[in-house]
Amino acid sequence: MNYFSDQQFTKISTEKFEKADYENCIFTEINFSDHNLSDFKFSDCDFKDCDLSNAKIHQTAFREVVFKNCKMIGLNFEDAHSFNISFKFEDCILDHSSFYQLDIRKTTFKNSSLKEVDFTETNLSNSFFDHSNLTDAVFDRTILDNANLKNAINFSIDPTKNQLKKTKFAKDNLAGLLDRLQIIIE
Repeated sequence: MNYFSDQQFTKISTEKFEKADYENCIFTEINFSDHNLSDFKFSDCDFKDCDLSNAKIHQTAFREVVFKNCKMIGLNFEDAHSFNISFKFEDCILDHSSFYQLDIRKTTFKNSSLKEVDFTETNLSNSFFDHSNLTDAVFDRTILDNANLKNAINFSIDPTKNQLKKTKFAKDNLAGLLDRLQIIIE
């Protein structure tokens, strides 16, 4: 497998991308949507203003990867290589994506749209949901210990079906913990 290090890729066609190991690279304004990224390896890479919607990421390695202002609709992150998987999302659209059964502790979701994202059986311990929209996101047997949801909006988390030890919430967004109990908060 080829190896690329410390390179910048800007506005180039995905046909020019080969399956390779990319380390400390920057990808800017590239349309990866529907592209097959299976078995690619990304370590310490930044993706800026890219579209990865519906990309195939079977056994793709994401290690210390930062996504900024990226469109990532419908990605099945559970298909990615799970060893040392770690990323940060800022100003991203991750709607309809899935993190099913992944261990993604300490993940930051900043100013991101996470509508209908599946976090079933995901370990999100120490993760930070900073000003992110969680409308219809699925939390089922999810580990949210020490996670910070103080600035998250539109979440609905059943405290009887999820692990919430020392999870941080703001007083004004507690409704997302009680809505399943059909309690009226005025």
